[in-house]
This record gives sequence, C-alpha cells and structure tokens, in this order.
Amino acid sequence: MSNSIFGKDGTAQGVAKQRLIETLAKSDKRIINDPYADRFVIGAGFIKLMGHKFSVWLGKKLVPGLHEHLIARTRFIDDLIEKTGTTGAEQYVILGAGYDLRAHRLDLPSSMRIFEVDQAEVQARKRSKLPKTITNSENVTYVAVDFTHQSLAEQLTAAGFDIGKPTVFTLEGVSQYITKEAVSSTIEELATLIQTNSSTFFISYVDELLDKDPEACFGRGYPNAAQRAETIKSLSAKVGEPWISFYTAEEIASLLSRNGFSVEENVTLEDLNSLYFTPVGRTLPENQIFKLEHFVIAKSQNN
Repeated sequence: MSNSIFGKDGTAQGVAKQRLIETLAKSDKRIINDPYADRFVIGAGFIKLMGHKFSVWLGKKLVPGLHEHLIARTRFIDDLIEKTGTTGAEQYVILGAGYDLRAHRLDLPSSMRIFEVDQAEVQARKRSKLPKTITNSENVTYVAVDFTHQSLAEQLTAAGFDIGKPTVFTLEGVSQYITKEAVSSTIEELATLIQTNSSTFFISYVDELLDKDPEACFGRGYPNAAQRAETIKSLSAKVGEPWISFYTAEEIASLLSRNGFSVEENVTLEDLNSLYFTPVGRTLPENQIFKLEHFVIAKSQNN
C-alpha cells in the first residue's frame, strides 16, 4: 500500500472549513457543531467575519450543494458513532483521521477507546493545533502507520486494540484518492480484526457514473453538471489529491462481503436532505442536490 494513502491535508482542511462554516450557523439552524474546526482552517478569522449565510451562498456559486453534502456526511457519521457508542461498541477506529475531531466534540461513552490512524507527520500537525486541555483526550490513542512496510492490523494491535471488543471503523472521504488495491488491502486487514467481535464499518465512495454519466450524480436541473464534476476533480488535483478511484454499489457490496461485512445502508445527500435539512428549514431544491458520493454502513456478518 502506498505511503501516501493518508499523506496530504488539503482536503482535510477543506472539510474542516465546511465544519467551521456550519458551526457559525444559529444553534437552531445548524446540522453539526465543531468548536475546534477553526484551528485547522487557513483564513478562519475571515470566514467568521463573513458568517454562515454568506459563506454558504458563496459556496453555492462555485458548487451548489457541496457544503450540504459534506455536512450531511459528517452528521451521518456522527449519528452512527453516537448510536454504536450507546449500543455496545467499545472501540472506535478512525482510518485516515486527518483533522477529524469526533473524539472530542461528540458525547461518547467515557469507556469507548478511540484509535486515530494516520501518518506520524499528519498526527503531529493535528496535535500541535489542539488545545492543551481538550475533552476526552485520555481516551484517544494515535496510531502512526507507514503503509510501505507496516501492517495496519499489527500496528493497531500493538497500540492496544482488542480484537474481542465490538468496534466501529470509519474510512471517510478517502477511497477516491487511493487505488482500489489500497482500499481492498485496508479492508482485508480489518477483516483479520473482526473475526471474534461484532463490528460496524463506514466507508464513503464516489460513484463511477461521475466519469460515465455525470448528470446522474446530481439532482434534476443541476446547472452545468458535467462542468461542475470536472471543476470538483480539478480543484482536488490542484491541492495534490486527485480522484483516481470510482465504484459501483455492487462493487462495494462485493468487496465488503468478501471481507465479512454486509451492507445495511447506502445513501447520498438526496436521501439525507429531508432528514437533516428540512427540520431546520434548509431543504435543498432538486437542482442543488449533490449526490456523487455514497455513504455506506456495513455490519460484520458475525454480528
């Protein structure tokens, strides 16, 4: 597996920026709250000055629905982690953790042990930006992995991961940036850790229709869908993280099944629009639906 699997932080900063923008919304209107996001965003002071509404409006001019897509993904995983935390999961493994802050901003059981997996330099950068006193820090174990010559499973076990305890794993916003072989080998390694426990796995992936039929990855009437698809890929490539891998639902389901997981949910912003945005009066119209990335929840088949 390439050592660059979790190496860059351009997109991690981009997602943190969207979490910051959402956090600026009024409490009765926002979907998620991340009080630490501003520490990881260049120009955070300017964004705070612009405020939530103007920042979202500005984002819509470039890529309508992108902000809501990323926030829906964030909330969807937040809900999953909080739910599994109250229904028995004793461990949470964040693969490619980057600037993920769920360990500190969610109300998780004090008994839940959290493992953040990433490259050592990324982790050092993150830890240098965190406040010295932060919620739940004592429950977080940083697992540095050099994928050129280290085993993910071995490093996790060495860090104290217990193969007998129920676990939730997340691989968020990563699969499109790495080879299919890298994704497959990562899941194969996880399979060695779930043989004696009940586990939940979240993975997001970009639909292969983005290349074949881009209009199918957006809501009806979405403006310049094909052009917007190219813009998104171009922006990612410019920060050194090009999209190289795309999947079908069947391909993902097959990959997971071969490694002991069965798919329980496969959703996009189209499915989550009414769940998250309608209750706070922010329902997106069809022509702003951004649904090129899928959010998948799978359970270990020995659950």
